[in-house]
Amino acid sequence: MSDYLFRRLVLAALLILPLLTACSSAQYAVMEKFGIHKREILVDRVEDARDSQEEAKQQFASALEEFSAVLNFQGGTLEEKYKQLNAELETSEEHARDVSERIDEVEDVAEALFDEWEDELKLYSSDSLRRSSAGKLKQTRSRYQSLMKAMRRAEARIEPVLTPLRDQVLYLKHNLNAQAIASLQSELGRVEGDVSSLIREMEAAIREADAFIVSLEK
Repeated sequence: MSDYLFRRLVLAALLILPLLTACSSAQYAVMEKFGIHKREILVDRVEDARDSQEEAKQQFASALEEFSAVLNFQGGTLEEKYKQLNAELETSEEHARDVSERIDEVEDVAEALFDEWEDELKLYSSDSLRRSSAGKLKQTRSRYQSLMKAMRRAEARIEPVLTPLRDQVLYLKHNLNAQAIASLQSELGRVEGDVSSLIREMEAAIREADAFIVSLEK
């Protein structure tokens, strides 16, 4: 087994630690004993957050497609169309929760890394090395802040998409008829605009995540 694969397996196994302890610092300490440092954990979590946003972006596009299909209903069973749209809503909500959780995990390890980095600046006997490290810390923090702003902006766009979808699914649940479909037609433009804004923000966050990962791996 390669060293890289071993470290990835150890990292995956240690993901159960939050279930065993509420203390993130204890989790990171155990992982460091296996040679997995906070910087590596941060890269992994940024990658996970990026992938989660990519999956959410695709899911919301799928939900919009399903909503459009319901509004363009030309025959068949409305009950089945309702079930499909409700399934899209539930999947979208799952992705929304995952996006938020992944961003929180990035934030947690990043703050731990920066605190450790700040404390270790005091350990240098060389002023030039201390200044160099402090400069890199400042630069990394700045890039991280740009990343978090982009991710949180994308996250904030999710609820404005989910809210009308919830309303429409609930309305259809109790009004499975052509008149109900017609009454929802006016909502299509709003939902399309909200989904388009969400996708743009998520794509921006994904680009920021890729750039941040490259900067950490230099």
